[in-house]
Amino acid sequence: MKNYILVHGAWGGAWEFSKVIELLSADRSKVIAVDLPGHGDNQVPIAEVTMNAYVQKVSDIINDLGEKVILVGHSLAGSIISQVAENIPDKIDRLIYVAASLPKSGDTVMSLMQSDKKSELLPNIILSEDQSYATLKNEDIANLLLHDVVDRDYVEKLIPKFSIKQATEPFMASVKLSEKKFGSVTKYYIRATLDKVMSPSLQDEMINNWKVEQVFTLESGHFPLTSIPDRLVEVIKKAS
Repeated sequence: MKNYILVHGAWGGAWEFSKVIELLSADRSKVIAVDLPGHGDNQVPIAEVTMNAYVQKVSDIINDLGEKVILVGHSLAGSIISQVAENIPDKIDRLIYVAASLPKSGDTVMSLMQSDKKSELLPNIILSEDQSYATLKNEDIANLLLHDVVDRDYVEKLIPKFSIKQATEPFMASVKLSEKKFGSVTKYYIRATLDKVMSPSLQDEMINNWKVEQVFTLESGHFPLTSIPDRLVEVIKKAS
């Protein structure tokens, strides 16, 4: 039996992984999906939604579990799980990145997105007047995040869940990673070839930042956990 911890990205929540949890736990593996601070059932003020708070939340869950875990990060959560692995490498069995940021030390999620000339998301993010949070238009949620989800009625039901205020601090915070700690943790990467948020070319660049044990490729948009959860779980199991 394995221990999986699933970490969502921006504008998300543990709810994103409902089908993945069902499939991944079928063999009685323990599967925990995290609600990061400011997301889902873990509501806090925008000012308290920081990269450090994200990292601390995931670390606390791992420490409470008291066993080695397979840490799965989607999108922005790639940076979160990277910093967690740097901080507590001995408690991580492996890292699995799903269309996720895989930064060099000093990178921010924003710097990675700004370097991605093929991303369609960044130009469409709406910043608040004080730039403390960002929102997305409904049509961009549908057409950039979930464009390859066949059931469009389901997409319409998901749009309100993504229509939240996402704190911007986690995008701006840099990660501090070392070859000795973070570099020692086994890494797998799952590419998404139809991704409009983090383009395949950016994904390929990030994969080259560190030694990655194996790279898998899915024909999906940014949310294979929503569009093709069965196939995603097959690949996660192969990486486990």
